[in-house]
Amino acid sequence: MARDVFLPVAAQPSVDTLVEQAQTAEELGYDRAWLPETWGRDAVTTLTSIAHGTEEIGIGTSIMPIYSRSAALIGQTAATLQEVSDGRFRLGLGPSGPIVIENWHGKDFANPLKYTRETVDVVKQVLSGERVSYDGEYYDLDGFRLRCEPPEQPPGIDAAGMGPKSVELAGRFADGWHALMLTKDGLRDRLDDFDHGADLGDRDRSDQEVTVSLTCCVDEDRERARQLVKQHICFYIGGMGTFYRDALARQGYEDLAHDIADNWDDGDREEIVAEFPEDLLDELAVAGTPEECRDRIDEFEAIDGVTSASVSFPRAAEQADIQRTIETLAPEN
Repeated sequence: MARDVFLPVAAQPSVDTLVEQAQTAEELGYDRAWLPETWGRDAVTTLTSIAHGTEEIGIGTSIMPIYSRSAALIGQTAATLQEVSDGRFRLGLGPSGPIVIENWHGKDFANPLKYTRETVDVVKQVLSGERVSYDGEYYDLDGFRLRCEPPEQPPGIDAAGMGPKSVELAGRFADGWHALMLTKDGLRDRLDDFDHGADLGDRDRSDQEVTVSLTCCVDEDRERARQLVKQHICFYIGGMGTFYRDALARQGYEDLAHDIADNWDDGDREEIVAEFPEDLLDELAVAGTPEECRDRIDEFEAIDGVTSASVSFPRAAEQADIQRTIETLAPEN
């Protein structure tokens, strides 16, 4: 079982800060440092800096949106990051959502399942070093070929997903799946979908990875830690489109999911956060004192089929919270 760190989504003081966080994770024995690409620093430049500032820890994108770059460019980028990291890179891809893709990037959020599959197909062709020839619904390509040597060991390609079909697709065509915003039972249900996809694609399931991203906050002030994580979860359900809302609803919390989404912008956010169920928080995340957080993350890692738990952080976490959480949940502890 690997334990990873998911570097903070929220704005950090500098690229150097993110490099230092990855260095700390490396010293503490974490397997990989994942970096999201949202609306802060781009993942490629930052991961290059992290690659140069570390020696052993794996690096990866979780996730790189598939609509904001062409599939061929994603392939070039993956080959380059694999080179600068001396083979430590892993590529996490996903469609993101309409708010990000249409409002921020000005692209049509069309058929994310098909678009994800075609992107994975094209990236694998690029990384092979052979001439790219692809006839798809969204990509019709011929003639592209890397002018540099392809990676001796191509990086693994993971797909993110929360719904049954997207997770099945990851199992069928990708080398792994990135899971988030799932209860333990919800994660088990989606793992069944992933396994089914692996069967459909005639994949060797033992070669595929499943990384579950867990929002974590450790503090002796238990209520403060839990409040930060509740606020983070409510923000994503209420403020980041329908995917997180629908994922929670699908897991048996439909009324709560729609209540948060319907009232986040117009209602009293503090009240919404305060009313978030304590038991559900423990099913979705890791928050509280050092002792209970260590026990809680162990519960997720014990789920059959999970290969890695990724320690993530709430949006409002301060530097001291991030450092304390990384240290407390380090694999050696």
